[in-house]
Amino acid sequence: MPWNRSPFDDLPDVRDGLTRAERIILFKLAELEKEFGGRNVPTATLYGRVVEHINLSVPEFQRIMQRLVGVR
Repeated sequence: MPWNRSPFDDLPDVRDGLTRAERIILFKLAELEKEFGGRNVPTATLYGRVVEHINLSVPEFQRIMQRLVGVR
């Protein structure tokens, strides 16, 4: 069952400034990179792994990914 979101999920953590969704995305990306042997990870695969842990729409996921990679 996907993790339900609370109003506090969008607040950055004081340790590193990451929100819960950003932390989950980065953690799952690191796991998938290991599975893929260091090769590029398809975005759809990453999204599928992320939504197993947190309820994110595709546009929300894309916005977070753009922010993480520095695309405006």
